[in-house]
Amino acid sequence: MRTKEIRELSIADLDTKIKDVREEHANLKFQHSLKQLDNTAKVRIVRRELAQLLTIQREEQIGIRAKRKAQAARRRKD
Repeated sequence: MRTKEIRELSIADLDTKIKDVREEHANLKFQHSLKQLDNTAKVRIVRRELAQLLTIQREEQIGIRAKRKAQAARRRKD
């Protein structure tokens, strides 16, 4: 999922996505520990996606997203 697509998610959808990705990451780590995981790079990809989701969630909490939206709206007016 691209960063732009993640930023368009609602807060509830973002929370749900974080929960799903955390669960997927736990399952992949478990499979990896049992030597059942063929594509070990998948763990890295999922971990990166989780980091992106958490970063965007934090931006929302501290108000960075709202500032960016306001700046973009001002640029469009000019």
